[in-house]
Amino acid sequence: MPEVEEYLTALARTCRDLLGDELVGGYAAGSLALDGYRPGRSDIDVAVVVRSTLDEESKRALVRGLRHENLPCPARGLELVVYRTDVAGSGSVEPGFEVELNTGARMDFRATFDPADRPPADGGFWYAIDRGILADHGRAVVGPPAATVFTAPSEWDLAHLLAESLRWHLDSTAAASDDAVLNACRALCRVRSGRWLAKPVAGAAVKSQPGSLDTTVIREAFRARDGGPPPDAAGVRRFQREVLRLIEG
Repeated sequence: MPEVEEYLTALARTCRDLLGDELVGGYAAGSLALDGYRPGRSDIDVAVVVRSTLDEESKRALVRGLRHENLPCPARGLELVVYRTDVAGSGSVEPGFEVELNTGARMDFRATFDPADRPPADGGFWYAIDRGILADHGRAVVGPPAATVFTAPSEWDLAHLLAESLRWHLDSTAAASDDAVLNACRALCRVRSGRWLAKPVAGAAVKSQPGSLDTTVIREAFRARDGGPPPDAAGVRRFQREVLRLIEG
C-alpha cells in the first residue's frame, strides 16, 4: 500500500515540523498495526506521543496541519490521538488524550482537546483498548518501538473495557453492523487467548471453534463486508449478548 506509507511518512514529517523536540513518536495503530487494513474500507489509525502537555495553540496548529484539507488522507479518514508519554506508559483505563482528530473525505470532522469534552455516548473505553493494541503491535512510523512507549491495561481492566465496548455496541445504532460482530469476535479472542487479532481473523477463528455460539451472524458479517446485505439484527444482538456473557464470566 504505497499510498498509505507515503501518507504516514508525510504525517510524521508534519508532526516533527509542528512539535519539534516535543515529539516522542508516531505509531500506526488499529487495522494497520494488526495487518487487517482493507483499502476503501479501513480508517488510518495513528497515535502520536508527546513529552508534555500541549498548549491550545500547539493543538490547533496540529489539527490544521493534519486535517484532510491540508494533508489528504488516502483512506476513509484519519483517526488520530495524541498522548503524553506518562499517559501512554501508564496502563491507565482513562482516555487521557491531548488531542483527538477525525478527518477525511468520508468521515465527519471532529477535533477534541480534552477528554471531558467528548460526548459520553461515544464511549471512553476505546483509548485504553487502543493503547493495549499499540503496546503489543504498534508500528513506529517515527520514534522508538511502540513496546517501549505504551503499556497495556491489566488483563482484568482490559476484560472490563472489552465488555464495556460490547455493551456500547448493543446500545448503539451500529449494533447490527458487520463491524460490531467482528469487534465482538476480537474481544472474545483477546480474553480467551491473550492475543490481539485483526477483526476478520478473529471472526474466522471464532467461526471455526466448536462451542455454544451461533456463528451464523459471523458468516453474514463476512458477506456484508463483501457487499452483501447486513447481518440479521436480532441474530447479531443475541450473538453480542452471548459473547458478553462469556467475557464477563
